Amino acid sequence: MSEGPRKKRLPLRWLTLAEVVGLVAVTIAGLGYWDSHRERTIEERVRSAAERERKAEQQAQARAGALKQTFLMTAAAQDAGDWLRLTSVHPEQVIQTQSLTFPSDVRADEVETTGNPRIEAGWFNAGLAKALKARGRGGKEIQDRVPVGIVTVYIEDGQTKTDRALYLLGYSLHPHVLRADRVELEGLSLVRRGVGEDVRSAVDALWPKPDAKP
Repeated sequence: MSEGPRKKRLPLRWLTLAEVVGLVAVTIAGLGYWDSHRERTIEERVRSAAERERKAEQQAQARAGALKQTFLMTAAAQDAGDWLRLTSVHPEQVIQTQSLTFPSDVRADEVETTGNPRIEAGWFNAGLAKALKARGRGGKEIQDRVPVGIVTVYIEDGQTKTDRALYLLGYSLHPHVLRADRVELEGLSLVRRGVGEDVRSAVDALWPKPDAKP
């Protein structure tokens, strides 16, 4: 048998030095581009992380500054609840005067204090007992809250500022047969700040009408 035609082998050609140098140059350029791209990516990630950290720090400082400027009060019961001592959470905020507004059917006029921030049960206990009786809640032990508006003038950083806020005043009512019912004050909780000029309307809006169910 005769052998079929043999396939011709392609001639083997060695790369020239110039071609080798060219391939090496292309490889080095590619590696350099990849390395440069990786460095830029890392730098961009670092910058982004630093920017996020900077913004978070600015926001934290802004919140801390806003909290510092916010007027907040705490109340501590004195003499078995006969009165509450009011103090600012921030000692640099010095209370000068306060005007306290109770619901209209509890006390019709405001109470003014100067230099001694406080709430006394005697300011409104009779009116509260009468108002509760009108609501069918008289003559029994009661633990509840009554709204009170407080306008505070205070000094901070040498400047006179005013805070207008609405609070809920916690109390217990202890009825007596032969003498007036006793109101025991328990504490104070903030409802909202930034109340407008008509504080009494804001207070009355939180206090149920006499014909409302308790």
